[in-house]
Amino acid sequence: MNSKFDPKNPVVQLCMAGMNMEEKGEVDEAIALLQRAWHEAADDYERFIAAYHLALRQGSAQDKLRWMKTSLECAQNIDDVNVRSAYSTLYSNIAQCYEELGDRSSAEKNYALSNCHKGAPTDKGPFYHGTKADLQVGDLLTPGGDSNYQPGLKMNHIYFTANLNGAGLAAALAKGDGKERVYEVEPTGEFENDPNVTDKKFPGNLTRSYRSLAPLRIIGEVTGWAKLTNTDRREWQEKLAKNKGEIIN
Repeated sequence: MNSKFDPKNPVVQLCMAGMNMEEKGEVDEAIALLQRAWHEAADDYERFIAAYHLALRQGSAQDKLRWMKTSLECAQNIDDVNVRSAYSTLYSNIAQCYEELGDRSSAEKNYALSNCHKGAPTDKGPFYHGTKADLQVGDLLTPGGDSNYQPGLKMNHIYFTANLNGAGLAAALAKGDGKERVYEVEPTGEFENDPNVTDKKFPGNLTRSYRSLAPLRIIGEVTGWAKLTNTDRREWQEKLAKNKGEIIN
């Protein structure tokens, strides 16, 4: 079972399509897509994601609780770094369901479990940073660079990920005409979950995306990530052009 987040995963794509339908007001069609995602899920990772999205769209607290518990159980069957960031969110949603149902004791228990799973990430990497800059082993990547996603914005943090293909995407979207490069990096200080992706469309930080105020040290250059096709690149650039969301800096 591959429990790493992949935007091309068919279940993830069905969930994304369902969310897009919901945004257009086509709620019944959205739920149908999410139900299809659940039925087509082939492993616990896919079931964890599909169940979470079905839970959020239930009309009763009892049904939401049932689906949220299912999502948690599937994540716990995996119980690795690719799903643990979701635990706090899942327990918090379960607690809210119990609260709506009048079960204060169970609500408090699950709020406590949610709090236990908050805090600094414990991800050990390896970590990657995508760019078009030509750098050397030992060089430091520091905060203060221009945003790839919002013109004129200087970034207060330096960003990195444990998802090699995610770093490859960042390299493809980086400004400049240089060669797309992905470097293996090590944080030199504390880091946190990237709030621009954490608990947005998916629970927790499934893309394992992080940021730090401290520099990243380059320890090597890597190859072998999934390169974007010209069509993929165009679609991503169109998405970025349409994106009106504010970057949390």
